[in-house]
Amino acid sequence: MFRRSIVVMAALASGAGVAHAGDKPLYQPAPAWVKPAPPIDMSKLSDGDPIMLMFDQQQRLADGQEWVYTDMAMRIASPQVLTQAGTIPLPWQPDKGDLTIHRVEIIRGGERIDVLAGDKRFQVIQREQRLERAWLDGMLTATLPVEGLRVGDVLRVAFSISAKDPALNGHVQAAAVLIPEPTRMQFGRVRLTWPKAMKLRWLAHTKVPDLQPTPTADGFEELTIPLPIAKAAEVPGDAPLRFKPLPILEATDYADWADLSRDMARLYKTEGAVVAGGPIAAEVARIAAATSDPRQRAAMAIQSVQDKIRYLFKGMDNGSYVPQAPAETWTVRYGDCKAKTLLLLSMLRALGIEAEATLVNSELGDLTPKRLPIPGAFDHVIVRATVGGETLWLDGTGGGTRLEDLGDVPPFRWALPLREAGAGLIEMPMRANARPVTDAAIDLDGRAGVLFPMPYSARITLRGASAEMLRVVAAQSGKDELDKRIDNILEAFLNESETVTRSFKYDEATASAVLTASGVTYPDWEKKDERYRVTLDNAVSRVSFSPDRARPAWRDIPVSSGDYGDVRLRTRIQLPGGGAGFELEGDKALPATLAGVALKRSVTLEGGVLTVEDRSVSGIGEIAPADIPATRAQVAQAKGRLLKAVAPKDTPPLFRQVEAARRAKALDPILAVYAKQIAQAPTEASSYADRAWFLDRIYDRKGAIADLGKAIELEPTIDRYLWRSRLYSALKDDVHAMADARAALAIDPSSAAAVNRVATLLADTGKRDEALAMLAEHADQGGDDKNSYVSAQATLLSEGGRVNEGIALLDTLIAATPGKADLLNSRCWLKGTGNVALDTALKDCTKAIELAEYPASVLDSRAMVYFRMNRMDDALADLNAALEQSPEQAASLYLRGVVRKRTGAKDADVDLADARLLAPRIDEDYAKYGIKP
Repeated sequence: MFRRSIVVMAALASGAGVAHAGDKPLYQPAPAWVKPAPPIDMSKLSDGDPIMLMFDQQQRLADGQEWVYTDMAMRIASPQVLTQAGTIPLPWQPDKGDLTIHRVEIIRGGERIDVLAGDKRFQVIQREQRLERAWLDGMLTATLPVEGLRVGDVLRVAFSISAKDPALNGHVQAAAVLIPEPTRMQFGRVRLTWPKAMKLRWLAHTKVPDLQPTPTADGFEELTIPLPIAKAAEVPGDAPLRFKPLPILEATDYADWADLSRDMARLYKTEGAVVAGGPIAAEVARIAAATSDPRQRAAMAIQSVQDKIRYLFKGMDNGSYVPQAPAETWTVRYGDCKAKTLLLLSMLRALGIEAEATLVNSELGDLTPKRLPIPGAFDHVIVRATVGGETLWLDGTGGGTRLEDLGDVPPFRWALPLREAGAGLIEMPMRANARPVTDAAIDLDGRAGVLFPMPYSARITLRGASAEMLRVVAAQSGKDELDKRIDNILEAFLNESETVTRSFKYDEATASAVLTASGVTYPDWEKKDERYRVTLDNAVSRVSFSPDRARPAWRDIPVSSGDYGDVRLRTRIQLPGGGAGFELEGDKALPATLAGVALKRSVTLEGGVLTVEDRSVSGIGEIAPADIPATRAQVAQAKGRLLKAVAPKDTPPLFRQVEAARRAKALDPILAVYAKQIAQAPTEASSYADRAWFLDRIYDRKGAIADLGKAIELEPTIDRYLWRSRLYSALKDDVHAMADARAALAIDPSSAAAVNRVATLLADTGKRDEALAMLAEHADQGGDDKNSYVSAQATLLSEGGRVNEGIALLDTLIAATPGKADLLNSRCWLKGTGNVALDTALKDCTKAIELAEYPASVLDSRAMVYFRMNRMDDALADLNAALEQSPEQAASLYLRGVVRKRTGAKDADVDLADARLLAPRIDEDYAKYGIKP
């Protein structure tokens, strides 16, 4: 990487290099060209003054050298500030410049204390702070603990860094941070000076006062900007980078991009780089012997540079801009972007391929055309080659580039070719890579039926940085960490799932990380308009488009489609019943682009297998301001037509599918996955709990109880005890049901779920008064669960024949917290089951239906009221609506069976049988209300 990106320059406030520099700070007065800042008047300071009292930065450019003078004063306003400011760190690079200390003083009242008196000096340490990023810059840090500094003092430090970089061939560049509001300071300034004869250009990348240079007494020009500058105008977050202001001032004497191109081209000459009989020549010969195809040669050359030369930035010894010699790079087997580019360039030219070095900015490329022509506008260099009339952008610091990837264009936006004749900026085309960054294939076995878990197998191929990262994790971390990473990747493609097997390998031939996994996933089927649907889309749902261009100043700003991303997902589903009756709903084809995102889709439904392949590529397009309204409408329309699979109209609810699936042994593959999970993790409670969930879903309650027993042995929890308690109740084993409920309560006596469960079981076994007392005690304690306890009290009172007392309790709650759908539903239910105040019960339920997001339970309550009022048609309508939303709502099935019995309608016995399958003791429950079929 280039050492001198503009951001790094500004942060360090340093220059580009010096011919004769030292590794120890110098101690001298400030240079004569520096304009002193106004003195600090301690008598006028108050607690309301800013902590940063002064920030004065002055730069002088002359004779190819840059001086950066900085004078700072900080008010030690608190112990925290004292801790932060108590040690002064000043970083610099000794091979590129001198650090000169001018002043370190403490101002205390009218006293000025020279911290450097008595020959106190900064200590120098070397810290390669970015070594973990393969970055060596030789940075030294001069540090000084400020002795005697106190809260209430002002600490003032002034220093300079000089710089002269031979690589710039006598040219200069400079950058300064323009600190914006709301940062406060008493005095702030950025000052730039240069000889009148120098043709200096400057540019601020944010709004500043009109910049006009003025002459100085020593024959220089100066430019001064007071700090802080005005806060930059807000820009929408989805604006392209070039529209976002940067608080940076740049300056240079390069005339234009061509001038910079010519100057830098001399650093990338390849004459003599490939020495006959040398190792690079041998590598070139190997490639040449392997193929005469220039494209294949280019692929082999970049693979050689990427794979055989590791990345290491060395910024010492003029390494900021000057590349390491190819012979040295090959010998030491490391190099940064400059070294790798020069090596690749040398090899390509030796192979007869036209190529040139090209400067780019890996992060701020979109800003490049608005920048001044300075080396600091770039942080990276790559090769631009031409093969068969096609331009190839080859990055030696990348990884995994193969023949099929040669046409890929890195997302740098703009490039500056380095040519002896000079060149201007050229725009890099933005397009999708030949191979997706993430390529996923998911196979789902849905043959058991709609609403069942689906066994799955997945194969996900990663390329680029994510592949390299996973490769490192696999090599350096344990299996648990690798499994965790794989699970995180799977989450992007699977609904809730349990992963049982995972594997990883790196394919050298394709430079891809390939992970495979298998397990079971839980598809998100939803019932609407009497049919089950599941969303298949993996493209449109990834598109986000909600730009805000309401402000007049924003109306001409385009919308970016974000960073580059490239995902392809192929989903293959084996459907139940050979796919008979299944249909597709939504867009089977997609527009080529949507909100700047490139899209592609293919769909097939044949032979009982549904296959959908989606690819989406973001970060390669923008939406022009004039197109925003139409794009917004297009996105909304596309999101309203998401691709979905639609099950046959006669698809029964899950409980009716179970027996058929058992007979067809369609549940065996699902059970096999859970068995494998347990075999692999026999000491994990969740393994048994997962299978218990499925066994419960298919009404194998005894099997679920057995698995929960294992899970509880390994890791007892309130939820597991209460779950098993409910299963025991369904099997009419009230003794074990109560034992589990009390075990849950013992874990946490304040658990509302456990308290309510114990109270319910007490009441069911004839201990209603004890249950009511228990609930009243907890309700009296208040807290978040009070409503739950009071509602349970009301229910037990009503079921015990004290309906009006129960309703009165709910009346008090509703008066205190009006507008709660659950409380209104509870009161409606009590009135309906108690057969009292049916007119107000209807009002309660109707209001609750309006408030509830999913009103299936409230519709069931209102159906009970209609049933009591002998309005059977209305009751049946509400029960049908409730079961449309919640097909497994046993109460609604039971009451519908009763209504159908009373009215002589068909399927009454079917409804009652279904209800008893779901809730084996439902007859007992409704007998409490005097209702029997």
